[in-house]
Amino acid sequence: MIINQWVPAAHQGDAIGDSARRVRGMLRAAGHTSDLFALTMDDALRGDVRPFSDPDARRGDVTIFHFALPSPMTQAFTTLGGTRVLQYHNITPAAFFAAYDAGLFRLAAIGRQELRSLVGHVDLALGDSEFNRQELEGLGFLKTGVMPIAVNTERITSAPRRPALEKILGDGLINILFVGRIVPNKRIDDHIRLAEAYKRYVDNYYRFIFVGRYDGLPRYHAQVQALISEFKMLPDRFWFTGPVPDEDLAAFYRWSDAYVSLSEHEGFCVPLVEAMAADVPLLAYAAGAVPETLGGAGMLFEPKDLELAAEMLGMLVYDRPVRDRIIQGQRRRLENFSPARIERRLMEIVASLQSKC
Repeated sequence: MIINQWVPAAHQGDAIGDSARRVRGMLRAAGHTSDLFALTMDDALRGDVRPFSDPDARRGDVTIFHFALPSPMTQAFTTLGGTRVLQYHNITPAAFFAAYDAGLFRLAAIGRQELRSLVGHVDLALGDSEFNRQELEGLGFLKTGVMPIAVNTERITSAPRRPALEKILGDGLINILFVGRIVPNKRIDDHIRLAEAYKRYVDNYYRFIFVGRYDGLPRYHAQVQALISEFKMLPDRFWFTGPVPDEDLAAFYRWSDAYVSLSEHEGFCVPLVEAMAADVPLLAYAAGAVPETLGGAGMLFEPKDLELAAEMLGMLVYDRPVRDRIIQGQRRRLENFSPARIERRLMEIVASLQSKC
């Protein structure tokens, strides 16, 4: 059977594209013909990912469309003759961008409209979490299910060492990590407020590290920087690295004392899985799909009381029995995202579709 996948954009290090390539490998290993097609791609992926203009993109017995933003693929997907599978990776609600960027606000709003336009045009609609599946069901998709992201944890656990960077990270400060874009729904401003509470009540030897793009919303990044100045905190205790290669990312995980998520909207949150793979204890605000992804692991808190969160963070860092217990729980939860579990779920979905082809 020919099972193809569509992604609007294929970038190295992007969770959706990485997952699609891993799924392609599983499908090929099971004896299926499978390719990945994209509208745009990094130069390094040319030859691995095929252009959407290739006629073969429309010749699959089954086509899996990874949806996370509006694109010309949406309309094209509705015209396919084979079995159509939607894989929904969530769209951040437009309201988060309203105060910062009219273009991103419009993009998110159009994305929701395009998602609704697929109702009645797919044979199966999958969310990469139950949180996303419920959104699909609420929009009117009739046959829904869950297919988790195939997270490439090996890029964290098997990466070569980075001695120069690790020497800096091992200077005695407590490293608190966040990985992801610097955008309003991630509530990076609350990370700064958490740092102020942590400094006041727990420890002055801290460093908050933010790995990910910060140039997408300059107004929001400037607001975060202004908050650091307002609290009169040392600027060098807050690192905004921008995108980094996998070897550096692995070093940041390896040398982190805790990972913190204060996001108010997540459809899955891949860095939570990466942190679990790196044995970094997690503190997270219980919003969106975060509780589901953690599945009882890590430390969750709700409501968003940042003084309480600072005390919980101190426990994760300094209370060895608590820290060890949290890490053991995360190791157990990580088994749910193993390649074998993901492949088993994928094959269940494929088997359910074969009768239609």
